[in-house]
Amino acid sequence: MAVPQLTSVQRQPHAKYERLIGLAKQVPRATTLVVHPCDETSLRGAIEAAAIGIIDPILIGPATKITTVARQHKLNINKFEIIDAPHSEAAAAKAVELIREAKGELLMKGSLHTDELMRAVTSGANGLRTARRISHVFVMDVPTHPEVLFITDAAINIFPDLEVKRDIVQNAIDFFTQLGFGTPRVALLSAVETVTNKIPSTIEAAALCKMADRGQITGGLLDGPLAFDNAIDPEAVKIKGIRSEVAGRAQILVVPDLEAGNMLAKNLTFLAKADAAGIVLGARVPIILTSRADSLLARRASCAIAVLFADSQRRVAALRET
Repeated sequence: MAVPQLTSVQRQPHAKYERLIGLAKQVPRATTLVVHPCDETSLRGAIEAAAIGIIDPILIGPATKITTVARQHKLNINKFEIIDAPHSEAAAAKAVELIREAKGELLMKGSLHTDELMRAVTSGANGLRTARRISHVFVMDVPTHPEVLFITDAAINIFPDLEVKRDIVQNAIDFFTQLGFGTPRVALLSAVETVTNKIPSTIEAAALCKMADRGQITGGLLDGPLAFDNAIDPEAVKIKGIRSEVAGRAQILVVPDLEAGNMLAKNLTFLAKADAAGIVLGARVPIILTSRADSLLARRASCAIAVLFADSQRRVAALRET
């Protein structure tokens, strides 16, 4: 199913997420391995995503603890398969094993720490690595901004070098285009819009743009370095006299490092009242990576974008087989 571009201004709160969730309802459900859903928020998030018809969850973790949490919070999990695993590490390892056996299409983080799940995902020959570097994308619904903003990488790669940034950018572009949103405008963020050896991220941004010119990055329109205001605000671009197809209209924001990305995403969340859906890319399957602080809507949106991406990958694989 082709997904239309999200280009129209939507002023209603959460309208952009609701639209993504609506699109996810139009594609087949994805079998989702929910890793260690041992608190109310993570268990409820999986149940609600199943209730709206976008995932079929399999719960992996200590069975007694999962059923106890469900009983305490009056959550009905009777129709869901539970695979018993004694603790969070074992649950992560079991989920990865099942993915390798083609018994699931998505992974979903429960109440375990991110690094526990990612250790299993990146584990040598038994993990889910591909040739591409694994990275994270926040898909943010900012009430004051007309479009969904994709922010990467604010959760996995701490201080990525140029080669890692190339994969981070390509992962985000592929994600954007496979969702059917068209050709993305990609801003490589720094503190300024000029290249200076005093700020290494400006040099890397310029190098990434040249890599795109040479075909080392494909599928998107890149520009950088750009300061945040010059990336998203047309008036700031006009004042600065910047000529660019990306500046003022960026859809993907590539941050210099995890610290900058984490602060940007949390500033938007807590000051601009944005919701932040999260997904990990570059592994064999999409990974729904949620935070304990996420709203239930953000958790459903995380499931929705992962389901849409998995459906796109399913259709691509089917075309290759014909």
